[in-house]
Amino acid sequence: MKKFNEKVVLVTGATSGIGEATAKMFAQCGASVVLVGRNKDKGIQIEQEIRAKGQEAYFITCDVSKEEDVIEMVNKAIKKYKKIDILFNNAGIMLPSREIERMPVDDWKKSIDVNLTGCFLVSRYVKPYLLKEKGTIINNASIAGLQYYAAGRSYAYSATKAAVIQFSHQMAKNYGEEGIRVNCICPGIIDTPILGDRDRSVYAQRVPLKRLGTPDDVAKAVLFLASEDAQYLTGVVLPIDGGVSL
Repeated sequence: MKKFNEKVVLVTGATSGIGEATAKMFAQCGASVVLVGRNKDKGIQIEQEIRAKGQEAYFITCDVSKEEDVIEMVNKAIKKYKKIDILFNNAGIMLPSREIERMPVDDWKKSIDVNLTGCFLVSRYVKPYLLKEKGTIINNASIAGLQYYAAGRSYAYSATKAAVIQFSHQMAKNYGEEGIRVNCICPGIIDTPILGDRDRSVYAQRVPLKRLGTPDDVAKAVLFLASEDAQYLTGVVLPIDGGVSL
């Protein structure tokens, strides 16, 4: 029996990297997966790839920073599958790092809108359905948001990811008695398109395990936190970083 049979999973930022890998892994494990993203062509492609394997997926175009988009997206997901059991708030952006006096104000605002407000909006409108199913939320932050880790000049990215961690703590504290578990992952240096054309070997030397993480490394942790094996875990902040934040 597949671990997530009869479960409906909503994954934001599902059209590349960690989101794509996690969505596909949930589908392989029996879940019906709602793929959420802005890249329509890629989203439809991933939906078709999953369905070609006899698995279930449904792509919905959505900008998570826009409330009207989120409301419409959740309504479409419920119309299609009637419920939501698991939410993976994965959508995020990392804009170029700059000193604060050189950072465009629009970059700061866009980082907050997508990384933080997007997490808030999707959680807000999915929560009523999670309550009905005693479901779970996994939020994707970053080691950049950890209090004991600071690197580079990613001011906006780090600040928003720290806020996601605290947002996760608040929800875990307040919604546990309502039956919703909330956990947070903090990926390290993961080999995804967000790294652009940067030299992977240089980054790998910073990692005690001497390699970059893969999207599947992260996906496996997400599936564990979403599963019944983790039913007594809430409020967890889990670095997935090969030890780089030590």
